[in-house]
Amino acid sequence: MPHYKYLIVGGGMTGDAAVQGIRDVDPEGAIGLVGAEPHRPYDRPPLSKALWKGKPVDSVWRKTDHRGVELHLGRRIRHLDVALRRATDDAGTSYTWERLLLATGGSPRRLPFGGDDIVYFRTLDDYTRLRGLADRGQRFAVLGGGFIGSEIAAALAMNHKDVVMLFPGRGVGAHLFPDDLSQFLNAFYRERGVDVRPGEAAAGLERGPDGQATVVSRGGGRFAVDGVVAGIGIAPNTELAQAAALSVENGIVVNERLQTTHPAVYAAGDVAAFPNPALGKRIRVEHEDNANTMGRAAGRAMAGAGQAYDHLPLFYSDLFELGYEAVGDLDSRLEMVADWKDPFREGVVYYLEGGRVRGVLLWNTWGQVDAARRLIAEPGPFRSQDLAGRLPERT
Repeated sequence: MPHYKYLIVGGGMTGDAAVQGIRDVDPEGAIGLVGAEPHRPYDRPPLSKALWKGKPVDSVWRKTDHRGVELHLGRRIRHLDVALRRATDDAGTSYTWERLLLATGGSPRRLPFGGDDIVYFRTLDDYTRLRGLADRGQRFAVLGGGFIGSEIAAALAMNHKDVVMLFPGRGVGAHLFPDDLSQFLNAFYRERGVDVRPGEAAAGLERGPDGQATVVSRGGGRFAVDGVVAGIGIAPNTELAQAAALSVENGIVVNERLQTTHPAVYAAGDVAAFPNPALGKRIRVEHEDNANTMGRAAGRAMAGAGQAYDHLPLFYSDLFELGYEAVGDLDSRLEMVADWKDPFREGVVYYLEGGRVRGVLLWNTWGQVDAARRLIAEPGPFRSQDLAGRLPERT
């Protein structure tokens, strides 16, 4: 039975970052990492960004295996006994540990039709499958107009594929952006050849006698395609934590030192719900910056050098030649104040609630993330006129 001072459950970016954090403090302690995928840890953002622009697949690999860690890949932990400090995987192997990190991430939300004919885009294997379909086919349906859907639609279109984009909302990124920006993106995508169908959610997927796939929309539309890819969000993988009677509420609940309700069990990354002092509430973040910074902080905490995790993560995206960085709450239900230098091409959108800035969208505006974080931490109150010209902040 393998025994580790540190056992990491999850083989993604968070797990790799935790290994780095442990090694920052403890160069020798035995580390085991159990990952469900057959691959060693890799960077996830290039799967929907750089790899479609010609960057080689080998560029995604992280250097986890160079840090003195035993990797158990293609395995899932199925049972966790925190009293005995034992974890058992789906092959029947049990691992004992002194401190454990749950970095189990999330699983794509699935539609009630289509089965495995739909690529739910999240992993390296999903990228490989979609790339193979794109190499052979021409017509693709992208289901979802949010973060992943907008990136994949752009990636396929930039690779000269015919793309139809179906989603129930009014526009691309409608849950994040002001309505006028979302409507601009509808037109922007259409100008680049994407058939954008707002308010037209997919309702089914049919296969003809010749194997041809047809996506059927709720409005009765029919779209013959060579491949279907969906990006409709993820659900945090909290099953292990729940079965172990750890506190779960929109993710695994952790304190400021990333401990769960069992002091020897930590959680980080997509699955962890953590207190954020700048926003004054518990949040869960599903993006690269949080995976890296929170994973490393959890590793350091496990090794005895933990500090309060007070980082406000950023996220970013590339949409054809446009791009953005953002921090805090981007929720189109909040009060929004747009400060455009060039409408919909360059500017800043502020998200306010109760007179405080809760989120900042930096649209084609770079180098201002730390300034945005400082603004979110300020108590206010702010009025819309107070924010005109506030960012970019001169340094």
